[in-house]
Amino acid sequence: MILKKEAVDELVSVGAKSADSGKAVAEGKEVVFTMVPNSPNVEAALFNENGIAEGLSEGETVIDMSSINPLASQGFAKRLAEQKVGFLDAPVSGGEPKAIDGSIAIMVGGDKDLFEKFEDILGIMGGTVTYVGKVGAGNTTKLANQVIVALNIAAVSEGFALAQKAGLDPEMVFNAIHTGLAGSTVMDAKIPMIINRNFAPGFRVNLHIKDLQNALDTSHALNVSLPLTSEVMEILQSVKVHGDGDSDHSAIAKFYENINNIEIKK
Repeated sequence: MILKKEAVDELVSVGAKSADSGKAVAEGKEVVFTMVPNSPNVEAALFNENGIAEGLSEGETVIDMSSINPLASQGFAKRLAEQKVGFLDAPVSGGEPKAIDGSIAIMVGGDKDLFEKFEDILGIMGGTVTYVGKVGAGNTTKLANQVIVALNIAAVSEGFALAQKAGLDPEMVFNAIHTGLAGSTVMDAKIPMIINRNFAPGFRVNLHIKDLQNALDTSHALNVSLPLTSEVMEILQSVKVHGDGDSDHSAIAKFYENINNIEIKK
């Protein structure tokens, strides 16, 4: 694991400039990007003593690329608006592999004119950049994405557990169905990992738990029922309890393996 100072030193070695506070980072900058794990981390980066907000001036912009609660994004935007500072929420999807190759999907919420002002910069970072609505819409879209991905991994794990228990070769089953209606990007990405017993993290179980908690918190605030999300959240919690919190979220398959006394493999 790279420590914070080592990460900064690595960026400096390829041309970045370091600063000793968020305030110093923001001073004199037209736009400041943030990307941290969750809502409290964004709040601390922006509003703690010597935080980013203290270095911002009227007309400047914060683009937060964290995956957080959309209601928190709306609150941060309101606080920054008091300084006449703009705010976009722009979370990403695609995990570590697409971040490395520059093809992540970026979904953006906020003022449309502000989005258009910085669309080209965002386009340098990702493969697709899509405006989805007002502040908070970016994170709401990301939460919908995370719900669908988690349920999809659970669905393919459940189906392949059945195949394994019946004595079939899961690789043959995959080859038979992945181009049909049941096929998906998730199946294509995760089933080869599962049957090869490769749970190296592209997106960690712990982070998916965080995202689903934000989804459930948001759904409760909006009076929306997400029963399947609640179920897969408990599956992820079980996976974490069994020691796989830092494994890839394809480890959802291990829940089905544990309850069925099988291993989905070649």
